[in-house]
Amino acid sequence: MQQVTIHTPVGHCLIEGDGAGVSKIWVLDEPQQLSAKIPEELGEAVSQLQGYFAGSRQSFTFKLNPAGTDFQKKVWNALLEIPFGKTVSYHELSVKLGDVKAIRAVASANGKNPLWIVVPCHRVIGSDGSLTGYAGGLWRKKWLLEHETPPVQQSLF
Repeated sequence: MQQVTIHTPVGHCLIEGDGAGVSKIWVLDEPQQLSAKIPEELGEAVSQLQGYFAGSRQSFTFKLNPAGTDFQKKVWNALLEIPFGKTVSYHELSVKLGDVKAIRAVASANGKNPLWIVVPCHRVIGSDGSLTGYAGGLWRKKWLLEHETPPVQQSLF
């Protein structure tokens, strides 16, 4: 398994994977030594994440290989369908997955998402529009949502 640590505007990010794909991407609360060399298997992930933070990328195409239960993977696949700049509620996600009563299970799977940013768990909010639970901290969730939906410039004339 290869690893690389990169800088992002919301903290250092650790990426882990191999030839089968990227298995983990997570934000670190404490600064870590940045990687001087990027393993070939992780090069595309690093490049695409840097593009996302630079504002030039809205989706990711590198190979993913997260470990999880079948249910967790079903939830993570549903998260991949949330468009850039959009949000859904836990309730809406549960309905989409076919069980309105599964809100807690969906929220739990969402919280165990091992692929920060790429599987966009930050796009799931409370039914009332509130920012609810985020493993990386609510301030990061807010930053990411604002990054994906910048204010529209109003015309003065």
